[in-house]
Amino acid sequence: MGEDGAPAWPTSRQRVFRVINIAQGSSQGDFHSAQSLGVILGVRGGHARVAIPVGEARATVGDFVRIYAGSRRLIGMITEMETQGASGAAVPETAIASIDVMGEIVQDAQGRDHFRRGVSAHPAIGDAAGVATRQDLRLIHEGDADSATIGALHHDEAIPARISISDMLNKHFAVLGSTGVGKSSGVAVILNAVLDTAPNVRVFLLDGHNEFARCFGARANIVHPRNLKLPFWLFNFEEFVDVVYGGRPAVEEELEILSEHIPVAKGMYLAQRASQSDRFGLRKIDPRRAGFTVDTPVPYLLADLVNLIDERMGKLENRATRMHCHRLIARLEALRSDPRYGFMFENANVGGDTMAEILTHLFRLEPNGQPITVMQLAGLPTEVTDAVVCVVARMAFDFGLWSDGAAPMLFVCEEAHRYAPADRGAGFAPTRRALMRIAKEGRKYGVYLGLVTQRPGELDPTIISQCNTLFAMRLANERDQELLRSAVTDAVANLLDFIPSLGTREVVAFGEGLPLPTRLRFTELPAERLPRSETFRLEGWDEEVGAERGFVRQVVERWRGAAGGGRLVEDAAPAPESVAPPAKPTPVDVHSASARLDQLRAQILKRGPGAS
Repeated sequence: MGEDGAPAWPTSRQRVFRVINIAQGSSQGDFHSAQSLGVILGVRGGHARVAIPVGEARATVGDFVRIYAGSRRLIGMITEMETQGASGAAVPETAIASIDVMGEIVQDAQGRDHFRRGVSAHPAIGDAAGVATRQDLRLIHEGDADSATIGALHHDEAIPARISISDMLNKHFAVLGSTGVGKSSGVAVILNAVLDTAPNVRVFLLDGHNEFARCFGARANIVHPRNLKLPFWLFNFEEFVDVVYGGRPAVEEELEILSEHIPVAKGMYLAQRASQSDRFGLRKIDPRRAGFTVDTPVPYLLADLVNLIDERMGKLENRATRMHCHRLIARLEALRSDPRYGFMFENANVGGDTMAEILTHLFRLEPNGQPITVMQLAGLPTEVTDAVVCVVARMAFDFGLWSDGAAPMLFVCEEAHRYAPADRGAGFAPTRRALMRIAKEGRKYGVYLGLVTQRPGELDPTIISQCNTLFAMRLANERDQELLRSAVTDAVANLLDFIPSLGTREVVAFGEGLPLPTRLRFTELPAERLPRSETFRLEGWDEEVGAERGFVRQVVERWRGAAGGGRLVEDAAPAPESVAPPAKPTPVDVHSASARLDQLRAQILKRGPGAS
């Protein structure tokens, strides 16, 4: 013991070698197959310290170590290294490595080795330690029938890195990383692994930047604003109000009018349907006593709601209250006539109970070879995006709840910090609640959550704490790194020190889905499967295409078409007598313009940087 009562660590190379030789002379004959490091000098809980003669073996932080504890082979990770030598020595004689013991290699009844987490025995002082061999690493990461390969180990690229799909899904997962580190490609790799390994799981991906459409080939059902059908009556009261007021604070008096008349409008629709099916008029339904609430997901006609409000306005004598009714009607009519909201109000006055069809289409309940839906959000009006995300997240959970988990579903939320911010005063509160409900209770009903964000420090900590498998890519922001460290064990916290220096597609992965905390590199996707935003480069711009008038006009037409504007007739510039007058402008279809724009963009990408 030293003067301060701490263990006096060896300072002589000969003393260390002598202990190693004694250890290697024991029954641990196969220890010679591993690169020898040293011997255990101290143990505290799941932590051990090993003396390593400097210059005899190379080991560093993050390396896996094999320790012989009696008849057991323990697996640990080096989390810290320091040197210690004789007083006044120019070169340290001994390195002291701190090791976190994480699991062990055991034999089953048939005598086959396999890895399991946790240890049934701890190392003792004098036990021999060595660098884990390639065979050890293969054994640790071999997985089972439920496992899928997502990349290669950083320690040895010849060894595939595998994840347990069921363990990852059952307790949710998150992918964290700054912009430009390959985060979207990593998400595509993980989701393709889910589709390959768990064909009974349906995947719903919120694509905030419209970049995942080609990542899954023909297996993806692409939903965008032009083909999205999400009727207004599927929105609950909070979501509908958010749409009506565009995310701005609502008028209290108008809220009272809506909350009073929406249930009646639902009752009117039910009464109308009942009268159509009852030829003898035996069934009479009072719309005001139909038992519906503002949140009951049943159809009603917008025209009925407007008529009810107009009828109330006609009975009022107070001018201020009448103005509230008038403004509310104007808001509803403006939404119904705005083509950007066509996905909600296209059949607002036609009706039809299409809820089952919408759920089947969105959540791929009848996949027909397309088990994943990619919902592109970039074309939606920004003021309604939060409400749309809230609706689909809430419906995903409710379907799992009322179907008793009959159809397992993975709900993946890209840009998660936008929809569930840590600041409770920001964002749309119902969206945060919908995602939190999936995070806390979804696994009970077969609804799993995947979060993707570049700013974990801005994400609600309650939600991210429910994700028990984390894929941490390069993070430059210190606040994001600190949040990550606070959520993991000491062993992983040491591994997180690598995060600021990780390369593209590199990731530190840990949690339920992996056998051990692992540094790996995601599989590289083929060029045609890369997220589109990661393939575009500024230097790939072709000046000839950019100067083409047709290209610019098509961009303008697409722009106006998304905003509901028609095509304007162009003013013909006066031409010299020798030049024939321009032909009459031909109307450009918005969809054909969009297709042409996509074709031109593809030409740009194929030419690549520096192409002539």
